Amino acid sequence: MSQTTASIGAAPSPVSRLSAWFIPARYPPAAVLIGGFLVMILIGTLLLALPWAAADRHSIGLVDALFTATSAVCVTGLIVKDTPVDFSLFGQIVILLLIQLGGFGYAGSAMLLGLVVGRKFGLRERLVVKQALNLLSMEGLVKFVRWLIICTVLIEGGTALLLALRLLQDLPPLQAAYTGIFLSISAFNNAGFSLFSDSLGRYQLDWTVNVVVTMAVVLGGIGFIVLYDLHRYAQRAVFRVSVHTKLAITSTAILVLLGGLGLWVLEVANPRSLAGLSWPGQAMVAFFHSITSRTAGFTTSNIAIYQGASLYLLILLMIIGGCPASTAGGIKTTAVGVIFAALWATAHGRQDVTLFHRRIPFEVVAKAFLLAFMAFALVTGATFLLLAVERLEFERFLPALFEAASAFGTVGLSTGDGGALSYSATFSAAGKLIVTLMMFIGRLGPLTLGIMVIARTETLVRLPEEKVLIG
Repeated sequence: MSQTTASIGAAPSPVSRLSAWFIPARYPPAAVLIGGFLVMILIGTLLLALPWAAADRHSIGLVDALFTATSAVCVTGLIVKDTPVDFSLFGQIVILLLIQLGGFGYAGSAMLLGLVVGRKFGLRERLVVKQALNLLSMEGLVKFVRWLIICTVLIEGGTALLLALRLLQDLPPLQAAYTGIFLSISAFNNAGFSLFSDSLGRYQLDWTVNVVVTMAVVLGGIGFIVLYDLHRYAQRAVFRVSVHTKLAITSTAILVLLGGLGLWVLEVANPRSLAGLSWPGQAMVAFFHSITSRTAGFTTSNIAIYQGASLYLLILLMIIGGCPASTAGGIKTTAVGVIFAALWATAHGRQDVTLFHRRIPFEVVAKAFLLAFMAFALVTGATFLLLAVERLEFERFLPALFEAASAFGTVGLSTGDGGALSYSATFSAAGKLIVTLMMFIGRLGPLTLGIMVIARTETLVRLPEEKVLIG
């Protein structure tokens, strides 16, 4: 037998079998994504449940380990154990790795592995990565992933360096470097985990920390598609940026501005929050939380002392979330922009929904409204379950709603347990599992899960039209 014939019939190499295992060809893309995240969460749970992961060398328990692993993989930031106090260095590093893998995504991580081992990707695998990164097409997918890796390393590296240099004033060199790396990965991946028990409260009025962290959060939450589109535009590879990029940047800027001004106006007279600060300090705190409330979950003040209107504003921002193809959760800023454009068109009697002189396809508009409805149903349903399971009184309704919205938006903000932990720390095992499920749904996206249960059928016949009275 010739060498060519033998090579054709030869079994695949161990490297090929290993990389093929991460993106199986026999499963639909949505199933691969869900299964991949579940595997990462399971491995993280087992590692965090080990006695070595705890600072006192006693296991934190499977439920708390599952909650923490899910919060890290889903880049949320809700905590039932104080990260710098209750976890050892091993446990903190496990959390950091889970954040990095979760932020990059299961399929993106699998594709990174394939690129490292030199594997070529087929159509099915590209479909999985396309759906995982929420891309518009598969054109130039491998090139995009390579750019994404370089972009991530540069942003996280630069953020870590700047934070480490600032932290050198307060911490020993090795601890400053480690804390800077941890915070940079947590910020860019919009995770909200911190190595300080007060999150970033000790740096409430520190311009360096506030600016560097919020910039990393914005870059991580704006979406890789937007960053790549701006990169190609700067390189003159395209003549104009896409409508998606314009909408993402515009909606993000509007939400940051309205959220910051809203919090400032609502809390400026609150003696326990902003009233005692100078006006630059008030603006810094208000806009910091306007940015982190949509995605990251870092805090520089105790939001439990905010008045009810401010908490409700934060809930709205958390449900909206960041942009598609990013590390953020929520229904996404672009979906909200499409919804408002559709409402504007309807109010003016127009059938076409337009943005930036372009018509938006009907299926995009329909998905935007579906996402908004599913977010409402999920957050409302989770709040109801928490109230019922935990037997919470009426005055605990807003904190429960806040926790559910934070979990769905993968934000990590919480009214707290009275100490350094999230409100979820006061829940029973059943309550923690409800919040865990919400974080998982929020990270994958309701539409990804919906694809699994709703069969797509082609409409062969259009039925007769008939009007229905509305309003």
